[in-house]
Amino acid sequence: MENQVLVELEHKFTQPSAVFLEDLAQIDGDFIFLGIGGKMGPSMAKLLLDGLRQIGVSRKVYGVSRFSDDSNRKYLENLGVETIVCNLLDDEALQSLPYAKNVIYLAGFKFGATGKEDFTWAMNTYLPGRIAEKYKNSRIIAFSSGNVLPYVDVRSGGVDESILPEPIGEYAQSTLGRERIFTYFSKKNGTPILLYRLNYAVDFRYGVIREIAKQVYHQRPIDIRTNNVNVIWQSDANEIAIRSLLHVESPAKVLNVTGPEILSIKWIAEKLGEILGKKPLFVHEPEQTALLNNASECHRIFGYPKVGILDVIAITAQWILQDGGEFGKDTHFQERGGKF
Repeated sequence: MENQVLVELEHKFTQPSAVFLEDLAQIDGDFIFLGIGGKMGPSMAKLLLDGLRQIGVSRKVYGVSRFSDDSNRKYLENLGVETIVCNLLDDEALQSLPYAKNVIYLAGFKFGATGKEDFTWAMNTYLPGRIAEKYKNSRIIAFSSGNVLPYVDVRSGGVDESILPEPIGEYAQSTLGRERIFTYFSKKNGTPILLYRLNYAVDFRYGVIREIAKQVYHQRPIDIRTNNVNVIWQSDANEIAIRSLLHVESPAKVLNVTGPEILSIKWIAEKLGEILGKKPLFVHEPEQTALLNNASECHRIFGYPKVGILDVIAITAQWILQDGGEFGKDTHFQERGGKF
């Protein structure tokens, strides 16, 4: 039986907002999620379907993935997603996918990239070109990453969209390749695209805050060489992704997506420690640079995230104390050499 406290907590912090419903009502056409089986896909599909029901609109919502986990597929189908098993690198299978006006492109490869560099580039750079041609008459939200950006001084305010990328390592380089390929096809075909440059989404079951909370709770030393980070609550990030369908452009628009603060890992750990009843342990000294995303343009368009950092910390601590489940996929946000 599910823990009722956790059920209520998740329900409270994942409900569609009024502004989301207003924007959703303006988005015509069906939806397809490419690479829906990852960390954000299922929750984003649930948000979309909850929103469509609340505004009384019927749309087809397709979810495409390899679906190595059958329980994930069943969960999505129970939500109302029409699931399609597909290896997107199989061009015949890709071309057989249904048309949808609204494409959310979530596919990519990060963890395990070291040692599988060829597959990393195929997934992150080659495949986007095939997707862009297949869905040239659609709107496309293409997920990217703050990893393409340069490390900057922690006092700088972070990197906005005007700063040129400086990716470190083949994951980040191939992710910049994804952006460049989508931009090329956006210009070539006039396809309206938004490059959704995210770092880092956090949720009950994964993310920077949960990783720190686990270290605090289990009294494991926290490496603070990378002592500064941006985060955004996953449900807020999901809303922005879908609402961004109203802001796609040709040539492709780049949008940084994260919360408004440059946060200290040490501060986060100490706040978590107050709730968890544990004293955090730290190792090493902070570096003066970090990957920091300035999302001022995102906040200008969409407003500030509804779930603030103090709520995120409290939610995460409660989830840990209630022994809530996890995805078990660490962000490796402390990695400074680009090796994933």
